[in-house]
Amino acid sequence: MVTIDSETARRFILGKQGLWPGRRWRGSEGTQQAMRAMEYLQLDPLQIIARSQDISLYGRVLDYTPDTWEETAYGQRQFFDWGGWLATRPMDELPHWRVIMHRERDGHPDCDPRIRRMGQEHAAAIAEMRAILRERGVISNRDFEMAARTRTQSYRGRKDSSLALYYLWRTGEVMTHHRENFERVYALTETVAPAHLIHESSDDAADRFLFLKEIGFAGLSRLQRTQDAFHRGVPFSRKKQICQALLADEAIIEVKVAGWRAVHYALAGDAGLLSDLSAGRVPPAWTPQETTTTDEAVFLAPLDPVSARGRAKVVFGFDYVWEVYKPEHKRRFGYYTLPVLWGDRLVARFDSKLDRATDTFVILGFWLEDEALGHDEAFAEALARGWARFLRFLGASRLDAAAVSEPLLRQRASCL
Repeated sequence: MVTIDSETARRFILGKQGLWPGRRWRGSEGTQQAMRAMEYLQLDPLQIIARSQDISLYGRVLDYTPDTWEETAYGQRQFFDWGGWLATRPMDELPHWRVIMHRERDGHPDCDPRIRRMGQEHAAAIAEMRAILRERGVISNRDFEMAARTRTQSYRGRKDSSLALYYLWRTGEVMTHHRENFERVYALTETVAPAHLIHESSDDAADRFLFLKEIGFAGLSRLQRTQDAFHRGVPFSRKKQICQALLADEAIIEVKVAGWRAVHYALAGDAGLLSDLSAGRVPPAWTPQETTTTDEAVFLAPLDPVSARGRAKVVFGFDYVWEVYKPEHKRRFGYYTLPVLWGDRLVARFDSKLDRATDTFVILGFWLEDEALGHDEAFAEALARGWARFLRFLGASRLDAAAVSEPLLRQRASCL
């Protein structure tokens, strides 16, 4: 078993996800590399200042511009999107995911039972959508008027055609051809994926892959059966057996973090990274191309895996909840609050909006974890640099930081 301190764990989790010690990728090729390093790029349609997936990539890829990931996924066909927990996956993983797709179709106990029921209840609409896809090539939910369809009460759509398309997508018969205003445009799988990838791996290979994927995604994982992990298809009914086999094969290692009660798992291939970090070295592959997160603060997406769903509390001691779905009177901070990464710590958060009429990025509220940072010159400079890059990413021409109460931080921001 490997034993590390909490600083090493924090830097390892950030570095595995491409967020520390600074951006190490650039351009279209860098976007592809970042998406692979992340394991999953979770997708969300909500666009307040920018969509969560674009903010995630802004923090990892130099000069990233919104929607570049779509060209990588749908233009170059390097990735596909799928799942109840919606995220991109590398296209070369498709044979493993097709096993999970078919488990959902067949009602496997480790998968969402609603998918099988959907197929049974809407069989006629599914057959109709199949035939239309063969005839037209690509279709979207918007191609079918509500007045001509059977109304449904499903969590996945209000008409039978939308549920039929969703079912075909979840079970692997169709894939996302491209997106229009984030809405999926569907096509038959054989017209999207390379022919040599349209097959299924064995059940054992798929199960092993899913556990390794889950560990790689987290960096350090307890392999808990959370709702998200369940919707990623992880077969927790076989957890003990598969983990024992992976340990015996030296594919994974056990890691004890000082101050953390539970033992975690890491990929065996990451042992060298942990060794470097424990010795105070930055792994050579993690060398930033420009500034570090100490030189320039980075703002994390609401769904960033290092901080979302309670992980910020465990890893950083930073209590972060995305409050967008909370009633206004129950919010502590704001509708679209983003954590601020400085160095290897989460030190602040801010709520904001993009006023497109005036081309202004407006800070609605700013909160420090430690009030002393409001007088810290180094942090003030790093925060200003971070906001300057964020403005370029958003395409805004000015920053309104009047809501920042700390005079030093507000003054640096006003110089942008």
